[in-house]
Amino acid sequence: MMTRVVIYGLLLLFAVVYILPLGVMVMTSLKPLHEVTGGNMFALPQELTFYPWIQAWSEARIGVSETTGISGYFLNSIKMVIPAVAISTLLGALNGFVLTKWRFPGHNLVFGMMLFACFIPFQSIIIPMAVILGHLGSFGNTLRDLTGYSFGFGNPIVNLVLVHVVYGLGFTTLFFRNYYEAFPTELVKAAMVDGASFFQIFRRIMLPNSMPIVIVTVIYQFTNIWNDFLFGSTFAAGDHAPMTVALNNLVNTSTGVVEYNVNMAAAIIAAAPTLIVYILAGRYFVRGLMAGAVKG
Repeated sequence: MMTRVVIYGLLLLFAVVYILPLGVMVMTSLKPLHEVTGGNMFALPQELTFYPWIQAWSEARIGVSETTGISGYFLNSIKMVIPAVAISTLLGALNGFVLTKWRFPGHNLVFGMMLFACFIPFQSIIIPMAVILGHLGSFGNTLRDLTGYSFGFGNPIVNLVLVHVVYGLGFTTLFFRNYYEAFPTELVKAAMVDGASFFQIFRRIMLPNSMPIVIVTVIYQFTNIWNDFLFGSTFAAGDHAPMTVALNNLVNTSTGVVEYNVNMAAAIIAAAPTLIVYILAGRYFVRGLMAGAVKG
């Protein structure tokens, strides 16, 4: 009994310590500025107000730009995250399927190279990626001259999608490869005997049984891509910047008074999507990781 009390007491203590910064952020975002600068940050708001949230969303000055708020940058992140997560997850599933059920000579070498790519630091690929994106931008300009459309080549949002798909492909392949390794090969062979093609097997057998690892991959990729700052600040600027870059520009603005309540509201808005994803699907995360850990 005493052991259980100690365990739960420690867990409660750690939970309070972990949640305390979020509580301070929420309380600060609900106070007028004079309470923030002249009072205790741990005190409850004496004058409850949601105006800092309105300012953060639609009225705040981002860096030296106009007072547009973070709403447009939030939409930029949505436009970047959804296709990047979807494409990297689908390609990772295809790679995992090929590397486990349609093996070819040298498949272990290919998987090893993709696994090695997971450990390459972001900073080391900035210059090569910038050169590649520059060539793609030039190709987009050529297409625009010929057809009137660039088809997305050179668009900063499309560039970020490409970067995150390429960099995340090693991780998504690793997840699906380990998951499909434990999937019954006999079921795939039976479908082949019945005349099912590669994509029919993938679409009708593999994908419907892959929801646990799909959830893991989506959570992992969504969190990494949404919270990315390095690629966003390097390959997108101005009105095309993602949410994290806008939040940095808002906090580090050199114009006027630093409005801590607005900064806190903007930070909570920026963190809200990942928090919602974990609340809705977090319990499936460990379950999905463990699904392919035991064979048989």
